[in-house]
Amino acid sequence: MKYNQFNQPVGEAVLNFTKLDAPSVKVIEGQYCRLEKLSNEHTEDLYQYFIAEDDAPNWTYLPDNQPQDFNAFESYIAPMIVSNDPYFFAIIDKATSQTVGLLSFLRIDQDNGVIEVGHIHYANILKRSRIATEAQYLLAKYVFDTLGYRRYEWKCDALNEPSIKAAKRLGFKFEGIFQQHKVYKNRNRDTCWLAMTDHEWHKNKQKFEKWLAPQNFNENGEQLSRLSI
Repeated sequence: MKYNQFNQPVGEAVLNFTKLDAPSVKVIEGQYCRLEKLSNEHTEDLYQYFIAEDDAPNWTYLPDNQPQDFNAFESYIAPMIVSNDPYFFAIIDKATSQTVGLLSFLRIDQDNGVIEVGHIHYANILKRSRIATEAQYLLAKYVFDTLGYRRYEWKCDALNEPSIKAAKRLGFKFEGIFQQHKVYKNRNRDTCWLAMTDHEWHKNKQKFEKWLAPQNFNENGEQLSRLSI
């Protein structure tokens, strides 16, 4: 513990820290997927997956309701394409060249080196897949290794157990519940806060890369070892 001249405990020094760049990357390449800055080119593929009846449950904890036709879906996507915060990415399956999901950076705090991942929406075919994990690894790697941010956040409805479980699996640590944090879809939202720091990332990165290695999967694409962070 460090103390100042008044014998008060203070945080550790952060030296030579300057305002960081905002996300600007257009493409992030992975082994199994590619993240591309969201554009009109991704709309038709996303519509195919996100308008489906079996995708309806995936909208429960999203801020918007499921669009009911292509025009409504275009109107839903259009603001995301031009937005810089949130800064949206499409997830491209490299094996099929199909757009199979989206996610974003948001609440981008360049002055303090804090950024959040959110608006995560995977097509059902991505669930429990290598791509679902690799997309998150690619974003975290860009946040910490390229941009040099200090803190990476994940927030969700406190009732969204699958999201909380996913975040913990990916190395985000539970920090608490903000009660009555928001009102959305005419209901209360208590918000679960989780986060990962740059110090934790340096340890987590190796575990991600070990899990994502091709030799960790059998001929059916099933994992041989679990991701344990």
